[in-house]
Amino acid sequence: MLETVEQETGAAPEWSVIWLHGLGADGHDFAPIVPELVRPHWPAIRFVFPHAPKRPVSINNGMPMRAWYDIVSLDFRSRADASGVAESVAQVEALIAREQARGTPRERILLAGFSQGGAITLSTGLRQQSPLAGLVALSTYLPEVDAATAQLAAGATAQPVFMAHGSGDPVIPVQVAEHSLQVLRQLGFGVEWHRYAMAHQVCAEEIQALGDWLQARFAAG
Repeated sequence: MLETVEQETGAAPEWSVIWLHGLGADGHDFAPIVPELVRPHWPAIRFVFPHAPKRPVSINNGMPMRAWYDIVSLDFRSRADASGVAESVAQVEALIAREQARGTPRERILLAGFSQGGAITLSTGLRQQSPLAGLVALSTYLPEVDAATAQLAAGATAQPVFMAHGSGDPVIPVQVAEHSLQVLRQLGFGVEWHRYAMAHQVCAEEIQALGDWLQARFAAG
């Protein structure tokens, strides 16, 4: 089981959000977003921020760092190491199962991620036979589109998706994210899409929009 940083917004959390960080960061990276995101009237939530394992990253001269998969190419069609993606998906599945064991039903578990973490969020989401409450994909893309879509589970498209990206992102060009958006919509996912005048980062307007989207999930659940 991956090591995690956890925050609970109240006693006996009714919902869980598993949030995956980007390349070279760790579980502490997005923990500060909780007080900015959470609204007073929301149900109690457990935020789970796992640490990715350390592994050599090819495009960074093989330097070991926390990464959800190796980046083996600059071409986004073959950028992600498929075995690393599969390994991380399995680790996230274990975290989902732990939340269920803690008493949170799947329909009240949300999966979120930024950059590499968002890629694993989408990859994991496509494999869900029994839908989660929703998927949050920030500044990211769907890796290995053909392989991912071939593994699309029957219940996956019932999961609502929130996607947001910076129009000036130098790490993952917005056109790459928009292609993933088109693929997800063609598969049948309902995707709320936001594009902001920013780089590879998160902005205040995005947090506000994500809060509105989450509020709709809580109201529906």
